[in-house]
Amino acid sequence: MRPPSFDSKTLRRYLLACKIADLPQMREALGGASSLTVLRKLKALQYASSYSHRGRFYSLREIVRFDDRGLWSHDDVWFSRLGTLVETLASWVERSPQGYFADELADQLHVEVQDPLHDLVQKGRLRRSLVNGRFLYTAVDPRSSKDQIRVRSATATVPLAVHASAVQVSPEELKAAILLFYSLLDEQQRRLYAGLESIRLGHGGDTLLAEFLQLDSHTVARGRQQLLDHDVSTGRTRRHGGGRPSIEKKDPTSSR
Repeated sequence: MRPPSFDSKTLRRYLLACKIADLPQMREALGGASSLTVLRKLKALQYASSYSHRGRFYSLREIVRFDDRGLWSHDDVWFSRLGTLVETLASWVERSPQGYFADELADQLHVEVQDPLHDLVQKGRLRRSLVNGRFLYTAVDPRSSKDQIRVRSATATVPLAVHASAVQVSPEELKAAILLFYSLLDEQQRRLYAGLESIRLGHGGDTLLAEFLQLDSHTVARGRQQLLDHDVSTGRTRRHGGGRPSIEKKDPTSSR
């Protein structure tokens, strides 16, 4: 008796309809095929496996649409252009200008990352350093790792330098330079500068800038809103009509 044959076109139609599936589901779709047969058919179709859910789910490359981070998800199942979670973590950490804390990676990748990060460190593929009381994961290359730690330290000290991957001075020197520049601005310029940096920092920016520049957070929020509304006075610090009213000069009356 000839063994049953399984058509890969049937599997393709099933995945096009479902987007993702695990092995038991695909075995059933092929009428009871073995797991090995399913994997062989998948290979011919060019598949992608999830990095979440322990790699249990599969999809077709023609279905997957990776975003600019190289990620794609369907029904809370996540796929990476780099394939596995381990390879994705290694690449993200190595390419980051300031390394990553574990919770940052977990938030962005939507999975637990502690165990694979530990394995990458143990295998010498990543470094782990204590920065501000937390473990920072960096590239294994000593020079790259040092640069990542320096930028991360600057970010912690100076929130305005959050994207300063090319900073070549210490955090203390950078902070002093920014505060010196800030002191040279007039009232409106200070408010607008704080508002601009708050926009760039995103959520929580008002509070961070207020603490760093020793401002009221409402002042930062006002500067941010002025920029967004294009409500900016030019050529004067205060709006027209602001400040003390001018005193009309009168000619002295001659004494009789």
